[in-house]
Amino acid sequence: MTIPKAQVVVYPGSNCDRDALWACKYVGFDAEFIDIYSDIDADLLILPGGFSYGDYLRVGAVAAREPIAQKIKEFVSRGGLVIGICNGFQILVEMGLLDGALLQNSNGKFICKIVDLEVVDNSTPFTSYYLKGERIRLPIAHGFGRYVKINDVNVTLKYVEDVNGSDELIAGITNMNKNVFGLMPHPERAMEKILGSDDGLRVFLSAFNYIKNNGGVRR
Repeated sequence: MTIPKAQVVVYPGSNCDRDALWACKYVGFDAEFIDIYSDIDADLLILPGGFSYGDYLRVGAVAAREPIAQKIKEFVSRGGLVIGICNGFQILVEMGLLDGALLQNSNGKFICKIVDLEVVDNSTPFTSYYLKGERIRLPIAHGFGRYVKINDVNVTLKYVEDVNGSDELIAGITNMNKNVFGLMPHPERAMEKILGSDDGLRVFLSAFNYIKNNGGVRR
């Protein structure tokens, strides 16, 4: 098989795209940026953090309606892996690819700090390098990160303590097929110990090795 390929979607206002691209390259992906008009040619697609369109209408609402949205949905239906980080998580929810809603933090403030998390599900392509129940540390940086459940969801990560008022302390979920992963914490900002934690590294290692061992959608 060819080297697994990752693409990072850059929306107007994205500000974590370079971090995400670097993280993908760091674990071995052939990685590149794409924009809202691009075609998808990847095994892993990342919707990065940031403030797409300044979050002026509703977080993720405009980005979820750009031309690439339908291509993302088709990519998911073919079994492609997608990670939505922070604003990317909000976009996936607005697209209807993940259930629930992301509302303003319960304290009404922007929160930026490293938090403790519990790995609830390590059976996904994104979490296989973790142990179930393991505690990890990842940074967060969001104003609208309070996750509200609508239906039963596949919870992947939980905050150890209440951070933003999220239902059941939920920090990350997958879809039913477990090929779409949305999370508010930033694994791409926790790739090396010098950054305060390297616990995010295993998200990208998990995805890389899942594709390498199972074959990506590009094959």
